[in-house]
Amino acid sequence: MEHHLYIKNMVCPRCIATVTEVLQQQGLAVQEVKLGEAVVTSDQEPDMAVLSPALEAHGFELLQEKDEQLTDLIKTTLLEYQRHLEEEYQPITTSVYLAEKLGMSYQHLSKVFSQHTDTTIEKYLIRLKIERVKELISYGELTLSEIAFRLQYSSVQHLSNQFKKVTGISVTDFKKNPTIARTPLDDLA
Repeated sequence: MEHHLYIKNMVCPRCIATVTEVLQQQGLAVQEVKLGEAVVTSDQEPDMAVLSPALEAHGFELLQEKDEQLTDLIKTTLLEYQRHLEEEYQPITTSVYLAEKLGMSYQHLSKVFSQHTDTTIEKYLIRLKIERVKELISYGELTLSEIAFRLQYSSVQHLSNQFKKVTGISVTDFKKNPTIARTPLDDLA
């Protein structure tokens, strides 16, 4: 029998590998693991009382309420959208992207997200973008103009203003000490 598990705080390929390993250690036959979700097969329902602490030991959380699952799925989809922004010169809007990917109205997604995170989808996406800006600055491979273009900012000034508003420090101050103020993606909301 196939079982879908929804898992919070999965943000990268290493997370997928770790969750896969934890599920296998619990004796589950893993069919697929992707950001925020795992599909396992077993004759009976997985023992959540055992599985939940095993995942929590690695910083993950098993989601059981539907709105929590949807909120985490929105976060994962926004991470995909951010990658989409970097790859497309004429990307679709956030609302269209989410509605198409998740098959629900943006109004519903926005309402559920706001109720479970105390922030809006737009503000969360801005924080995601700022973390990406920090990452790209710390690599030192791109100019600020190239970063602004890559992340679909209208100008370097727009990026700089948003960076200062979100982080409380200027881009220049961050460049001088790029190890300050980095936030793990699973701590954004």
